[in-house]
Amino acid sequence: MYHAIISGTGSALGAQKVTNEDLSHKLDTSDAWIQERTGIQSRYLAQEGQTTASLAYDAACKALEDAAVAATDVDLIVVATATPDMHFPSVATQVQGMLDIKKCTALDVSAACSGFLYALDTAFNKIQLGQAKKALVIGAEVLSRIVNWEDRATAVLFADGAGAVLLEATEETQGVIGVDIYSDGSFGDLLKTVGGPGSSGQQGLIEMQGREVFKQAVSKLAEVVDFSLEKYNFKAEDIDFLVPHQANKRIIDATAKKLKLDASKVVLTVSEHANTSAASVPLALDTANKEGKFKKGDLLLLEAFGAGFTWGSSLIRWQK
Repeated sequence: MYHAIISGTGSALGAQKVTNEDLSHKLDTSDAWIQERTGIQSRYLAQEGQTTASLAYDAACKALEDAAVAATDVDLIVVATATPDMHFPSVATQVQGMLDIKKCTALDVSAACSGFLYALDTAFNKIQLGQAKKALVIGAEVLSRIVNWEDRATAVLFADGAGAVLLEATEETQGVIGVDIYSDGSFGDLLKTVGGPGSSGQQGLIEMQGREVFKQAVSKLAEVVDFSLEKYNFKAEDIDFLVPHQANKRIIDATAKKLKLDASKVVLTVSEHANTSAASVPLALDTANKEGKFKKGDLLLLEAFGAGFTWGSSLIRWQK
């Protein structure tokens, strides 16, 4: 059985930076109100010509460059997104076309904010079985196009971007230790899109019962973190960095507190990027990688929670 390492990371953002102050001129809100409840200070929104596929492609190119791998060597592309540009073709096959890869497997995964972990699990299993050697795993979203810009409770939260990792098969070094993903459809009404079929130009708008989502997120993430640590024979003190889904600083703080992790060990990008759903974990990974935070051998804990409800975690031994 093969192992899989992350050999490269990349990211892309919407072209327009929008601060809390900017939003306060359009919504009944303020910088202080937003920061107190979410920790968000700014976000990036896609502009004309930017699509989920184009952001995914930009992030993929940077991940390939970081890994010093040619696009033609990629044999698997898995894109996690809740905001595809169209029903079909998939974002993954669009990225494949942009990269001019003639022969590989390409597919989309839909699991909202947990999507990247679902995509990582898919690619990891394909590599373990010897069915792929080099996989682009991408989270990409253009959430601004399904946000109700008259609803301050959700409009301040979401943003656009993409993050990508290149996952490579190896027989010698274990990078991805494991991925654990879960779902519970009984909570579906607490966070959903309403009013459209989801097709391009007719997308439903995000509707969220924030208090209940917050409560479930804290509970489910605590549960999955405990399970994963026990499953792979680790303790909380073994974790070098927490790389969480960037939804809300209060949720991230609750997870870090449970693990007794110092703030310096938590990768936090929500203040600048806001919630980019499936893109947030790989965006945070790329940010930390670029900043040189990780060293070879560090143990990373990735975790996410999203609509569905879906949630999951992954333990990764950093090998770059």
